[in-house]
Amino acid sequence: MDVSIVVPCYNETESIPKLRQEFWPAALALAASRSVEVIFVDDGSRDGTAPALEEAFGGASAPVAVRIERHPVNRGLGAAMRTGLAAARGDLVVTTDCDGTYTFAEIPDLLAYLTPDVDIVTASPYHPAGGVGGVPAYRLLFSRGSSLIYRSLVDWRLHTYTSLFRAYRRQVIEEVSFESDGFLAGTELLVKAMLLGYRVAEYPTVLHARQAGVSKAKLARTIQAHLAFLARVLGHRLNLANLGTRRRPVGRQCVAPAEPAVSSHG
Repeated sequence: MDVSIVVPCYNETESIPKLRQEFWPAALALAASRSVEVIFVDDGSRDGTAPALEEAFGGASAPVAVRIERHPVNRGLGAAMRTGLAAARGDLVVTTDCDGTYTFAEIPDLLAYLTPDVDIVTASPYHPAGGVGGVPAYRLLFSRGSSLIYRSLVDWRLHTYTSLFRAYRRQVIEEVSFESDGFLAGTELLVKAMLLGYRVAEYPTVLHARQAGVSKAKLARTIQAHLAFLARVLGHRLNLANLGTRRRPVGRQCVAPAEPAVSSHG
């Protein structure tokens, strides 16, 4: 399998039509040149998301393989990510939001940034060439603010730390663990990978407002999780704490790739 696309879903029946109309053509276009699988993870939805996914994608045939993983109860975005990443068989793994706040048609462009000297590509609306459209100001304040703090602690050259829309080489998801069950998970995985020396490139793009359904993020809980993790990162930087990261295999070196890629300095 060349590419696995992991799509966590929780109470997203209103987003299924958008997935069918916009995500599915993007997956089919990608499958024209690579072997592709899509893994939907229904995280204990109570609104009929799993049956809606089955109806929309369960009968899909080649060239895109579709699997639907299910949690019997809601466990959180991070837990859904772990389930999807564990099920993924691709050499390259893409994670994307179910609600289409990042344009699904850009998945091939995201993957194009995964050059031989890059291990992770992350969507970056806060990059000077990126942008934001219609997102509530209070969410932007938290997301921009937290990314600014992570920049000061991890690597100033990376502008966005909170995006779920990413592409990973398989080695990264096999060797970098993350503990969070919530919305911190994507940031935790990225930061730990950077501190281990994995090389990151930003994909400048536009973050759009959600068009269907409502966000499942609990802002106060998410802020608390980020603050606790930031304290751990600071402790790690001061050699006072261990983030629980695994060591990289002997023999690989961190190479600073060409712009717009960013290499961590951990």
